[in-house]
Amino acid sequence: MSSPDYSRDEIMTVTAARQLRNGAVCFVGIGLPSAACNLARMTHAPDLVLIYESGTVGTRPVVLPLSIGDGELAETATCLVSLPEIFAHYLQRGRIDVGFLGAAQIDRFGNLNSTVIGAYAHPSVRLPGAGGAPEISTYAREVLVVMKQSPRSFVSRLDFRTSCGYLAGGGERRASGCPGGGPSAVITDFGVLRPHPESKQLQLTALYPGVSVAAVRAATGWPLQVADTLESVPAPEPAELATLRDLHARTRIAHARPVHINL
Repeated sequence: MSSPDYSRDEIMTVTAARQLRNGAVCFVGIGLPSAACNLARMTHAPDLVLIYESGTVGTRPVVLPLSIGDGELAETATCLVSLPEIFAHYLQRGRIDVGFLGAAQIDRFGNLNSTVIGAYAHPSVRLPGAGGAPEISTYAREVLVVMKQSPRSFVSRLDFRTSCGYLAGGGERRASGCPGGGPSAVITDFGVLRPHPESKQLQLTALYPGVSVAAVRAATGWPLQVADTLESVPAPEPAELATLRDLHARTRIAHARPVHINL
């Protein structure tokens, strides 16, 4: 069998981008979520409305931002509003269709950790922290998560719960008062996981070409369930790959330039 002309990272990003519908209002996280959302905007979803935590609404960056404070986001935004307005007026009022997040750890019920690895008081690694993820995961009508899969990241028990998924499963999220819909899909470099309709435990629903169920289970820190009907994820289209690679190439060039500050 010949090797595919794309990497696992590329099919992960393309698959994540395909989850977004044209015209949706999407609250975007930095990193893999940002790459997926901007790929969607540049391909099948040109009217996707991207909102970043810093207050940029309807932004259309040409290169991927280094952070939520990247000037590229402000320069290409439809409008700029204050951070409190982003959360109070847009997110908490239920105006966000999709929250797109990443994390350092995820558990079987889609709860996320982006705070610490190890004990909170004396962690082995202190991570960048929550940012807006707790609010996004609580209020967005739907949450998508994209992250690389390994036993270190897909864990049986989080070291710290930063953002809620389905809490302990079943109807606990709804009973807790979280108004948003919770995670609808977790896109990894192996395939796609979705919550079971009743238990809300993540189960494998789709595989990338050439990936086995055994490989996904070996990369998961809990006994992974597999859906009764297991789909095969379509390979990326040439146009999707070309757009993604061009986006990353432009980003590398832009981020390699020295920054000049006028004093």
